[in-house]
Amino acid sequence: MIFNQHSSLEGKHAFLSPSNYHWLGYTDEKMEARYIASVASRRGTDLHNLAHEAIRLNVKLSKGNQALSTYVNDAIGYKMSTEQPLFYSENCFGTADAISFRRNKLRIHDLKTGFTVTSMKQLQVYAALFCLEYGYAPQDIEIELRIYQRDDIRIEEPHPDTINDIITKIMEFDHQIEIMKDNDY
Repeated sequence: MIFNQHSSLEGKHAFLSPSNYHWLGYTDEKMEARYIASVASRRGTDLHNLAHEAIRLNVKLSKGNQALSTYVNDAIGYKMSTEQPLFYSENCFGTADAISFRRNKLRIHDLKTGFTVTSMKQLQVYAALFCLEYGYAPQDIEIELRIYQRDDIRIEEPHPDTINDIITKIMEFDHQIEIMKDNDY
């Protein structure tokens, strides 16, 4: 048998994928909700790409989409780097939407394009990763975290103990994972 070639599908995943077969049990309403969420996710990715390019090119946005334009304009104003990877180990790393460190102040901004309630925990982990990668103790620097979503900006200045607890957990879990790797789990 000579199978059909589908080179245009390489790297893509079908919405009704066999490897994610849970859709077999969906109702029509659940299918619609999952599809709408999928479209929103792709839109979010596109908006993040737009924001990244606007920041990279130093192009401020008008107030059309409040969260997006404020996020972009703030990142440009604070001279932030965009889509910056933060690395502790192969087991723990991530990419901050926008980040800067100047005058002993760490700023991390995150653009959220969805409607679900978000948590500062993701940004706290980024702050912990920054401290681990660049050798700063959270109590020795100022940290400001911002989430931009819809027409709202949530700002947090986390207590250093919160970031230190995350640093400890990263180090402990990373060590545990390495032991499991060595034991061929």
